[in-house]
Amino acid sequence: MRTSNHLIGFLNFLTFLLSIPILGGGIWLSSRANNTDCMKFLQWPVIIIGVAIMVVSLAGFAGACYRNNFLMYLYLWAMFFIVAALIGFVIFAYAVTDKGSGQPVLNRVYLDYSLRDYSGTWLSDRVASESYWSKISSCIRDSHVCRKMGRTFAGVPESAEMFYLRKLSPIESGCCKPPTSCGFTYINETVWNPGGGLVGSDPDCLRWSNDQEQLCYNCDSCKAGVLASLKKSWRKVSVINIVILILLVILYVVACAAFRHNKRIDNDEPYGETRMEKAQPSRIHF
Repeated sequence: MRTSNHLIGFLNFLTFLLSIPILGGGIWLSSRANNTDCMKFLQWPVIIIGVAIMVVSLAGFAGACYRNNFLMYLYLWAMFFIVAALIGFVIFAYAVTDKGSGQPVLNRVYLDYSLRDYSGTWLSDRVASESYWSKISSCIRDSHVCRKMGRTFAGVPESAEMFYLRKLSPIESGCCKPPTSCGFTYINETVWNPGGGLVGSDPDCLRWSNDQEQLCYNCDSCKAGVLASLKKSWRKVSVINIVILILLVILYVVACAAFRHNKRIDNDEPYGETRMEKAQPSRIHF
């Protein structure tokens, strides 16, 4: 029985360790939201799951150490619901980030982003809604991500040829410059002038402003850039969660087997045998 309790305690310790990268992934998403992604409510499911696994694993560890069957029952049921919640979150994360990708541009290293590529998903509808976008665009503006794009060499801003060879983030490409299809002339990273007075057919061409407080923060390309950034962040966290989910399922199955073994010993049942007692009817003598 001691061996079984030690095994359950060890498994709960491993579960506690596995909760750390999940919690770390939620904190990383939170930092991304504060800096660039600006969708601050999306990281909470990951953080809540990570904290829940941490607390439940401690309860299971205590239950194994003190042979408290109530805590062990609580641990096993709670872990079942946590595993189910983690499965649901992984499926949800892939479902809402399934559509869309950057569009390659001729003679450019960076990609352009179009909101049409992301349409029809819950996440794109949420990002594009006026109530959310006003907060997201304000967050991007306050993060000064576009201002940080500026580069100078010996006090001289980089040339257009050098800028075209840069690998921009989705936020930088979608929010800090006009779409390439507009045909604007490069002045510096965040200042572009219409070429020969001609403007492309993309509505974002009219939304673009050289005002550093406006830029393309109201453009559909900016919304698409946010969606592309969220997709990249969520996919990274989801890969970690899938690996941890597989390990959690294995640990949960082993913990269930160890707990059943404990109960069998507590009931004085020999391992590998099914014990059944039946009262023998006494013979009635007439």
